Amino acid sequence: MSTASIALPGGMLSRQRTIAKPGFNRWLVPPAALAIHLCIGMAYGFSVFWLPLSRAVGITQPLACSADMGFFQQMVATGCDWKISMLGWMYTLFFVFLGSSAAVWGGWLEKAGPRKAGVVAACCWCGGLLISALGVYTHQIWMLWLGSGVIGGIGLGLGYISPVSTLIKWFPDRRGMATGMAIMGFGGGAMIGAPLADGLMKYFASPTSVGVWETFVCLAAIYFVFMMGGALGYRVPAENWKPAGWTPPAPDKSKSMITDKHVHLNVAWRTKQFWLVWAVLCLNVTAGIGILGMASPLLQEVFGGKLIGLDVAFNDLTAAQKGQIAAVAAGFTGLLSLFNIGGRFFWASLSDKLGRKNTYFVFFALGILLYASVPFASQAGALVLFVLMFCIILSMYGGGFATVPAYLADMFGTKMVGAIHGRLLTAWSTAGVLGPVLVNYIREYQLEHGVARADVYNITMYILAGLLALGFVCNWLVTSVAEEHHMSDEELAEEKKIADDTHQHFVADVEALAEEVKHSWKVTLAWAVVWVPLAWGIWITLQKTALLFR
Repeated sequence: MSTASIALPGGMLSRQRTIAKPGFNRWLVPPAALAIHLCIGMAYGFSVFWLPLSRAVGITQPLACSADMGFFQQMVATGCDWKISMLGWMYTLFFVFLGSSAAVWGGWLEKAGPRKAGVVAACCWCGGLLISALGVYTHQIWMLWLGSGVIGGIGLGLGYISPVSTLIKWFPDRRGMATGMAIMGFGGGAMIGAPLADGLMKYFASPTSVGVWETFVCLAAIYFVFMMGGALGYRVPAENWKPAGWTPPAPDKSKSMITDKHVHLNVAWRTKQFWLVWAVLCLNVTAGIGILGMASPLLQEVFGGKLIGLDVAFNDLTAAQKGQIAAVAAGFTGLLSLFNIGGRFFWASLSDKLGRKNTYFVFFALGILLYASVPFASQAGALVLFVLMFCIILSMYGGGFATVPAYLADMFGTKMVGAIHGRLLTAWSTAGVLGPVLVNYIREYQLEHGVARADVYNITMYILAGLLALGFVCNWLVTSVAEEHHMSDEELAEEKKIADDTHQHFVADVEALAEEVKHSWKVTLAWAVVWVPLAWGIWITLQKTALLFR
């Protein structure tokens, strides 16, 4: 009797039930990961709700709270509108809880498996949206912070790391490309979610509602279907599985940091290599996320009337003219989103050829040159060059996210890479606070001291270039993990026992499993499910981007 016919214990969400049967096509796993990442990626697009929520009580115009009302009073007040600054705390909560939840529950994910983690992520993200809907309906901003910010943020963390370890195991021959395929979905989620939310809010808007709580409910239902489909679509390969015709290259420690051994989570995060890569990611993200959050005002204030063919500074524009350049700046933001997404796949795939360390060297060296050159491009009025620089910068920002899981797998092995990646994402949480604070406060300080709006970002660019220089040094210091940190055969066996890992059920069928179904209709359908909405989002974004070059 074939070992594949042995009944598997546990419920539908158990790790054992996710072990792929012979003939399973590994190309079904990336669209499952994309389905989840495209949903949670709406975190980037939440700013579409700020203006409508800032007039949720006044409906047509914001109804300001009294000047003597304190912060905590505003949290529970039902008779006045929230300030956008209060709503903006959602971003901080998103990325703080994304990183912290990934760090705390990354080890659990490795034992529970990606399917269970994906289901929990769906419940947290979509449940958070429902709590937020109730918060909007009752006008309690703390419910939005709790619902989408805290509970939704936990869903973000689990959903973000759920496919990483699995994809790296399915694609040992193309680790960078595999993680790039999934993580590009997180960057693309806002391209779908933001215009969808905008359309839903317009549909539900009425004389008594701005349509936000209804939109939250609809998005929760839509996202739950897609995320559950993705979670249930997860499969893990059998122990010792490898792609047909692929032979693992023998590690050459003199030329490569890639190991065929494994490092335990509890050991990995104590090594200098972990903290150096933590700094590498943090510094790369700090520079990129600060600019991403200020992209629209940056372009408007630097070029002013030149964006619509007028040689007029930003402060001298009329309200109507500012409206015109705001539309152009929206196109700029959309273009950056496209490069953010494309960079995740392009750079991660390229890292399979260049190596992860060399890819980060490119990020930092090229980034330093581009950031330092931005002031000269702005002073020269070179709009096309200015836009091109930021497009490349944002592609490397996204590429850094997509390349780092493969970087970790190369150094620490694949056994616990999902959990190690979870710990590393605390670097993102840190950068999510540092980047915007750095850019925003330097800008405000210079404006208060009389610096022209067109020049307020110059010093910021040089500071960000300095951060990238520090990142270059950290990356240069990364070396191979010492053999003393590798798990022994006994430790690996113990971990397998703790996880109740039944991969051995299919070891005899490894060769059969390698026989992928090359032209399966399931693969075509799975990719269509994620690419049709993504293509729609890209089309909407390209239409907005066209305004930039009119």
